[in-house]
Amino acid sequence: MKKIIKGGEVGRVLEAVNIGFTYGKRKIFEKISMSVGNGRIVAVVGPSGVGKSTLLRVLGGFLRPDEGKVLLMGKEVTRPTPKIMLIHQSIVTFPWMTALENVMLGLKYRKLPKELCKAIARQMLEMVGLEGFEDFYPKELSGGMRQRIAIARALAADPLVLLMDEPFAHLDELTAEALRRELYKILFNVNSTLKGVILVSHNLSEVVELSDVVYVLNGRPATIVAKVEIEMERPRNPRDQKFYYYIDVLNDTLLYKGEV
Repeated sequence: MKKIIKGGEVGRVLEAVNIGFTYGKRKIFEKISMSVGNGRIVAVVGPSGVGKSTLLRVLGGFLRPDEGKVLLMGKEVTRPTPKIMLIHQSIVTFPWMTALENVMLGLKYRKLPKELCKAIARQMLEMVGLEGFEDFYPKELSGGMRQRIAIARALAADPLVLLMDEPFAHLDELTAEALRRELYKILFNVNSTLKGVILVSHNLSEVVELSDVVYVLNGRPATIVAKVEIEMERPRNPRDQKFYYYIDVLNDTLLYKGEV
């Protein structure tokens, strides 16, 4: 594996240990070892079709690896768990439910009294900036607001890890920019149980703005060809020369396919 910048892990929350996955007769990826530290956002980048979304689903327990294992707080993940929530690139809100009812779905497995569920859902909506929109239906809200509902619903489940698969792909750039600017504070809010995030994205500016560590996948079957640590204070200025530097580094690694 080509390491561009080295950096120590900060309290491993979710860890993949030498995992591989095969679909049919095709080996999608192999020998994947990666982790997300406490309070960190980890990004996964790579060419289209390399297996990034499949990797997310293996990390979440939705698919079983053929080899290796996934650990959550040191315990093996063998099936889906509400402690690992997934945000899809398609904005998933149920049109017949209000914003509040959509968020309450994230609380269903906890089997709490209805009034307590409503109170928690209201708190989650306030946390993502949607206070006052509890009774609105998705058709009455913008794409950015609907994605905030999806995030609030995921956080209502009290997860430890959030998996985000191209979460801004279907938003216009101005809306996506506004949500990215607030995302870290939303996710690691004092009222959130969240400890780590894994983000899949094709947008390198988005990756540099949001993430602390970037793993680059490439090849067939895919392997990790680079690990890059983004050493910039938040909030990050896209016009900073260091910001451009990291984009150049990531572009270079995406072209790299060999071993060093």
